[in-house]
Amino acid sequence: MFRCLSLVVKYLERRTGQKPGSIKYRSYINGYLFILPALIGLIVFRLYPIFFSVFKSLYRINFSGGGSETFVGFRNYIDLLSDSTILNSLKVTLILNIMINPLQILISLLLAILLNKNNLSIRIFRTFIMLPLGISLSIASVIWGLMLNPHSGLINSILGILGIQPQPFLTSKVQALWCIILIATWKGVAYWMIFILAGLKEIPDQIYEAAIIDGANSWESFWKITLPLLRRVLLFVTVSDTTANFLLFVPIFMLTKGGPQMSTNVLMHEAYTRAFIYSDMNSALAITTLILLILLIVIGLEFRLIKAED
Repeated sequence: MFRCLSLVVKYLERRTGQKPGSIKYRSYINGYLFILPALIGLIVFRLYPIFFSVFKSLYRINFSGGGSETFVGFRNYIDLLSDSTILNSLKVTLILNIMINPLQILISLLLAILLNKNNLSIRIFRTFIMLPLGISLSIASVIWGLMLNPHSGLINSILGILGIQPQPFLTSKVQALWCIILIATWKGVAYWMIFILAGLKEIPDQIYEAAIIDGANSWESFWKITLPLLRRVLLFVTVSDTTANFLLFVPIFMLTKGGPQMSTNVLMHEAYTRAFIYSDMNSALAITTLILLILLIVIGLEFRLIKAED
């Protein structure tokens, strides 16, 4: 402990060029003290679980040996990649993200552009758009589950009035994943819209006025001014939205349990099933590590595609 403190003191002396007690030295100390709670939280709740998951995924529980763990290296990963259930979950996860990420970002962008006004009707409409933010995802899942009930749900009642046959929704292999996308999009677009709307507010009106004087129409202004100046915001929203949707779990767990016929069994739900239903914690940790690796690859590609330049 004292050794660590002495190393910190020496580092600060080199960093500030001052001895303990000077004003510059104390300002550095105060700065590090301010970020210390966040740093501790990052290490305890983010970095440590990641390293623990990667480490434990290299072991396997020996149930016949009293529950002891045996080091098996990458054997868990090899078994996962040869497991048809995991391959199906991987396919469902990728399909879900390929469909939901562009949809959420596009709707969020359109809503942000629509709400980037300052009149009474827009402010009222903005209030209704923000309402999903005040509802937790679990409660939203319950509400949507009642509305999508194939026998007594509100949506089928409305379809009946319109002369459309009742739909199976969450009990259909084809429609269940789309229902999950609908619920997650309804809950998420308002959140991502806030960031895009903040980015739009930062674009000076003089740029659009100059474009109008030069003869640019609305589409040209959007394509050549709005999108380039929103590049950093869109990069942040894309990466964050991708991460959130790869870890989507609550509506699937509460409404479909991965079914019907494994059509909504994403990797996160499969990891939960193996950990808490089959008590195969090492395999579950290997799945979460696999999700992390896929996320790193996907986010790396997104950084390449939407590279923000100064």
